Amino acid sequence: MTDRVRPVDLVLAIAETLHQVHHQELPEVCERYGLEPGKPSEAYDGKKWYVRRRIKSWELHRLVVLGGRVLDDFRSEELEELMRRCGTRGVAGDFKNLIFAANGPKPEIVLRDAVNNQVEIVKNAQFCLVYDRVLPNEGLSWAALVSWWSESQGRPTDDLVHPGRLLYARLAEALDPNSPPEQLFFKEYCALYGTHPIDKIPALIPQVYLHYDPYTARERRAPGPLPRQRMDFLLLLPQNQRVVIEIDGKQHYCDDEGRPSPRKYAEMMAEDRRLRLAGYEVFRFGAAELAADPHSSSTTVRAFITELFLRYHLRL
Repeated sequence: MTDRVRPVDLVLAIAETLHQVHHQELPEVCERYGLEPGKPSEAYDGKKWYVRRRIKSWELHRLVVLGGRVLDDFRSEELEELMRRCGTRGVAGDFKNLIFAANGPKPEIVLRDAVNNQVEIVKNAQFCLVYDRVLPNEGLSWAALVSWWSESQGRPTDDLVHPGRLLYARLAEALDPNSPPEQLFFKEYCALYGTHPIDKIPALIPQVYLHYDPYTARERRAPGPLPRQRMDFLLLLPQNQRVVIEIDGKQHYCDDEGRPSPRKYAEMMAEDRRLRLAGYEVFRFGAAELAADPHSSSTTVRAFITELFLRYHLRL
């Protein structure tokens, strides 16, 4: 559990892991990780101490991010175990495709290169967004998403406030107009962008394609092999951690006539299990939970966000 990992445990494990770096190279390696600059002569006096004195006062959330970066470069079973206990397992595999925020007809996708997993949208591409950059180890922040949006729209990136507002409006277009709870969650989360450093706040990404089925439900006329094609919201956090947030209206557990459907509920639970086993974390809200008193609903969302950020060592 996270509460069993002390900052000092990570400090010692990181220092031990970096002990394998030659003392002449250690200052440069540490500086690359954002540590205070130093000289090889200082590292020569004690490599572990060189690292420890630079991070001994760091808080746990900073050490978790640093530990992940160190593990990207060096092997350490001890550090890996501590990171696992901190809840930083993450999703296996490389980040490749982020297709999201469709505000029109479903995009038609082909596998252009099956060897390299290269997909291409051949129809309705104008109705969705495709993030096409390498995902940094720190995850996808609102600042990074706005910067990508600004450059894709041919806008300057020296001031991200105005393009950020335009991107917010564009993302809001993808929300279900018949789901006030979904809109409330989006609004409450995105309020963070105006009150906190936007390079620290993970971007809330709406309507992300997880699977792709070329057939519509009407064309298939039977339950398909991919029960959930899109996520309501996705957060891409540090160390390849991915958090799915779903706002469940009755369509999640009722048939087309509005009657309770054990089959649909079972499909939803099976897909949640599959996602969790793949390394995703899934959090669900019942739409009714966010559809009562607006003040109470907003308080519920804000409390959840605070607890979620604490869980993943993200500081507001």
